[in-house]
Amino acid sequence: MRYRIEGDNLQILRIFPEPGEEVYAEAGKMLYKTPGIRMDTRMSGRTLGQKLLGALKRAVAGESLFLTHFTAEQSGHEVAFAGDYPGRIQVIELDGTRAFLAQKDAFLCATTGVEMSIAFQRKIGAGLFGGEGFILEKFSGTGIVFLHAGGDHVVFELQPGERLQVDTGCVVGFDDTVDYSIEFVGSIKTGLFGGEGLFLTTLTGPGRVIIQSMTLSRLRYQIGQRAGEAGGESTGLDVIKNLGGLLGGSAD
Repeated sequence: MRYRIEGDNLQILRIFPEPGEEVYAEAGKMLYKTPGIRMDTRMSGRTLGQKLLGALKRAVAGESLFLTHFTAEQSGHEVAFAGDYPGRIQVIELDGTRAFLAQKDAFLCATTGVEMSIAFQRKIGAGLFGGEGFILEKFSGTGIVFLHAGGDHVVFELQPGERLQVDTGCVVGFDDTVDYSIEFVGSIKTGLFGGEGLFLTTLTGPGRVIIQSMTLSRLRYQIGQRAGEAGGESTGLDVIKNLGGLLGGSAD
């Protein structure tokens, strides 16, 4: 399937499917499409049992019960997708030999040979303190998965036994051959005053790991800080105006 990624930190994924080719995506991820692309909303899974089980898992994970499928009816048409906040798009090619696990909400779209499911953390520590919660999205099968995550990305290919320690929440995804655990930073003083929190995510190879430079929670925090500063300025002006009113004058 032909595709092209355009842009820098506000990237757009443009897909040019041939007639009969199909991709599916989470609700709300489509940016635009041309008339030769048909939209159809379905539950994931091939059988009724798989669909109901998949819907139950997605409901528990707080995801939409349905996925939107886009099928090309004519050649020369396209459909485009984009993330919800500044970041980059990663292309994950699956050949059926291994699965890929990604943070919740990273999924953008995938070709129909890819099966998407919900994976729950096997380790309580990783679920509680790993920044991803107990739930990860799991992709298996054969095809292409497109993921979106914040800021810029670094891709590591870990060798067997090679370890990488990452700030919690900054892991976009990793191959299912990678071991994922949580470790204490080393000392109470470092945890309290080092600015990195009490825990680090430890990833042990072999396999691929993708790291993001900006998490959605950090982005929200920074926006909140800036809004608070702006609010402070506005409040100060209001105080001056109120003071002028009390003195019987005008602050204008």
